Amino acid sequence: MLIKAFLLATLLPLAFADVQFTSPAAGATLAAASPIAIKWKDSGDGIALTDLTTYTLFLCAGGNDAASFIQLAPITEKGLFTTGNAASGTVAATVGGPDKNAYFLKMQSVGAKGAQVINYSDRFTLSGMTGTFPPVVKDGISKVSGTDGPPSTNQGAPAAAAGGAQGQEAVSYTAQTGLIKYAPMLTPPGTKITKRAPTPRYPTSSVPIAQTFLPTPKQTTTMTASNTNVPPQSRQFQAPAASMPQDDMQKFLHRWRD
Repeated sequence: MLIKAFLLATLLPLAFADVQFTSPAAGATLAAASPIAIKWKDSGDGIALTDLTTYTLFLCAGGNDAASFIQLAPITEKGLFTTGNAASGTVAATVGGPDKNAYFLKMQSVGAKGAQVINYSDRFTLSGMTGTFPPVVKDGISKVSGTDGPPSTNQGAPAAAAGGAQGQEAVSYTAQTGLIKYAPMLTPPGTKITKRAPTPRYPTSSVPIAQTFLPTPKQTTTMTASNTNVPPQSRQFQAPAASMPQDDMQKFLHRWRD
């Protein structure tokens, strides 16, 4: 028991909350296609809200495991913490099903120094939804008990600055099934050229030629991870200006200057 208590105390500092959602309430039932009023406050844990600058807010559905839920629709794509601790958005009734406590909110926040924090709200129900969920999402919902959403995570300085990907952007593009697809940040250029011939980052894949008309894509948009690189610092050039060389015309004019 003492060992378990010690391990729990050791892990507690790693549980970052930062943003604590206060609305919608846990287990609430909201009407489909109606504005979702969202409010939050500083939880007192992890990074303070005053140290966060921007956020993106999404409606999600599914289980609490990262592989069992999807992001359905954006609520706020470029939010600023300086404008207050509230947001509102409406999503179409066709993005998901009417399953009880299937929905929750995901907020991905960015700090002034590039740190990223992901917070999730409690679960709630959207009544009157007319869409359907993929099997993996349905299975995730069936395994959830209670109204707690996924655990919050503090990613620190994002690995995307070194060419990596975080969260949903790390999932292979072809493996994503939600209405919104996510792509990692573009790889920043290196400081020197080390190869004479370019090589692909990923292996090629076969693309069969369609023999009939393809169905209309379900995805609504693709979102690329924000540029988290530290911009280069500029400074004034300190060297003095070079003297202007005199050409033949300048020499000729100098003769008649008096």
